[in-house]
Amino acid sequence: MSEQIVSAVREAAAYIERRSEEEADGPVSLKELGDHTGVSPWHLQRQFKRVLGVSPRQYDDALRMKRLRRGLKSGGGVAGATFEAGYGSSSRVYERAAAALGMTPANYAKDGAGQHIRYGIAACGLGQVLVAATERGICRVELGDSEAKMLRHLREEFAAAAIERDDEALEAFLAEILRRLEGRAPHRDLPLDIRATAFQRQVWEELRRIPLGETRSYAEIAAAIGRPAAMRAVGNACANNPVAIAIPCHRVLRNDGKLGGYAWGSERKQALIAAERAAASSGAGRSGKKA
Repeated sequence: MSEQIVSAVREAAAYIERRSEEEADGPVSLKELGDHTGVSPWHLQRQFKRVLGVSPRQYDDALRMKRLRRGLKSGGGVAGATFEAGYGSSSRVYERAAAALGMTPANYAKDGAGQHIRYGIAACGLGQVLVAATERGICRVELGDSEAKMLRHLREEFAAAAIERDDEALEAFLAEILRRLEGRAPHRDLPLDIRATAFQRQVWEELRRIPLGETRSYAEIAAAIGRPAAMRAVGNACANNPVAIAIPCHRVLRNDGKLGGYAWGSERKQALIAAERAAASSGAGRSGKKA
């Protein structure tokens, strides 16, 4: 891929960002981007997806959803935030809300107000693990050494939700996460209730396909989802995974084979990979379930 094309894609992305902040009249057209960069619209769209992992329209939509989140948090109301984000009607926002926000725009504007989140905490070989869930499924999994710190993170994420500890209600989810932390194969599927862009969902689904005891590089994941140039975007998707272990982002390594980053620490990442490899080699990792 030539430096000229990469430069054109970067300029197109910057143009979309400027338009997203300055105007609220819908997405930037491919023709407009082509005129701005001097590259044919069709070719620009194709190369944009190769470099960034998403189409110009998806990139623009992600920026508008970011503006919507910001508007909802500002207290201006759903209608005002919808208009400011460039959506033509609130119905379009509600159509996308379940996947993009994880709840309705009204509830998101209230930091999850109306949501009932239960959580449980258990000791494990890597310290402690917190598992939190709504009625729809697991919304957060965190590893750490401090119950207070993990709970603070949960409350910051869902500041106005009703949050209560209920180890009994979370018993089955905790048991499954603990099983996986020991390197054993999944025993049951885990329902998830998480916010994600379309690209993040692609990446996270591919991570769940990595067999127990194996790892992949960022480049291999990018190629597997048909976005070979989107390695950095894959890395960002891994970093923003809210449900550690349930979505095994620890199985992704740098392209040079080194561990790379991990939200819960490189030592935990190494320990998880080692436990899974040991279980797979001993036969304890056999299961038809996705990890």
